[in-house]
Amino acid sequence: MRDRMLAGELYIADDAELAAESGRAQRLTHRINSVDPTSTEELRALFGELLGEFGDGAEIRPPFRCDYGYQTRFGARSFANFGLVVLDVAQVLIGEDVQIGPHVQLLTATHPLEPGPRRDKWEAAEPITIGDNVWLGGGVIVCPGVTIGENTVVGAGSVVTRSLPADVVAVGSPARVVREL
Repeated sequence: MRDRMLAGELYIADDAELAAESGRAQRLTHRINSVDPTSTEELRALFGELLGEFGDGAEIRPPFRCDYGYQTRFGARSFANFGLVVLDVAQVLIGEDVQIGPHVQLLTATHPLEPGPRRDKWEAAEPITIGDNVWLGGGVIVCPGVTIGENTVVGAGSVVTRSLPADVVAVGSPARVVREL
């Protein structure tokens, strides 16, 4: 099932191999969320073990949650405030110098609309890409398959359902471009 998941195809999430990988991520996030928050070196080491990439000078303030960890790349000098949730069933690429407000959710998982496959626990995912120097305000939700272009600002509480170009400000639910930078 792991190969199907990584290929973006429908898969069953409670497959034994995926459950073991998710269990690893849950153990590491539990440790991250239990560490003294002033223990920056210990946090860096744990995030380095959990994530596919954790860039130089990057910081994520616990609590933090993810599905697998290895699907997430967090760029150099990027910062995430408290409560980041990354459902990294598909790849999540966070560029360099990104600012992420508190309680942001990056959600790659998708589910069938038809009730039968959904009841049978089938799901899939689409990747998320956050460009360099993006600012996501507090409580932003980024939906599956979205790319946010570099230098873009997304206002607090916005729900990003479609990709956004570079160098704009977007707000609302769904997020809409309100000005160019």
